[in-house]
Amino acid sequence: MSAPDTQSKPGEAKQESPLVRLLLDLGPLLLFFGINAYFGIFAATAVFMVAITVALILSRMLTGQFAKMPLVTAVFVLLFGGLTLYLQDEIFIKVKPTIIYLLFAGILLGGIAVKRVFLQSLLGEAFDLEAQGWRKLTFRWAWFFIFLAALNEFVWRSFSTDIWVSFKVFGLLPLTLIFAALQVGLLQKHAKSAE
Repeated sequence: MSAPDTQSKPGEAKQESPLVRLLLDLGPLLLFFGINAYFGIFAATAVFMVAITVALILSRMLTGQFAKMPLVTAVFVLLFGGLTLYLQDEIFIKVKPTIIYLLFAGILLGGIAVKRVFLQSLLGEAFDLEAQGWRKLTFRWAWFFIFLAALNEFVWRSFSTDIWVSFKVFGLLPLTLIFAALQVGLLQKHAKSAE
């Protein structure tokens, strides 16, 4: 009797470990924070652009595909980072999170408006929810993204660049993780199975 085939077939995406995903997401942000502390926002932006590109390539090599949200984020980092460096104006890198969060919220709410639940296509392999659960989760994430966009606007307009960078690295990610953890009750309540 032969061992079961654990190799991925060509064209089939491999599963990325949560720890690797966290490192690929957090690594560029930590570099952004460190470089900003010593060399300023423009050097940090340049390093961030390179780091997020490398993280995206590594993710592609590990899984065989580009994950949707990191890909969208990378495109915006390259676009707004490029504008920041070309025009020597830090406002572009500061408004980038606002625009990304509003884009995600718009996509989620727009999907609901046309009776499509885009969150399900992103997370459907991880969670098996009833339709009502997916709608509730989508609304919650959309409003959370709008909250993050408003919070980002408040922080970059009210505080120094260094404080904004610290908030971006050590504020936005923990807030997102806390919010995600708070959704466990909804996930359990609307799960299709008890597993």
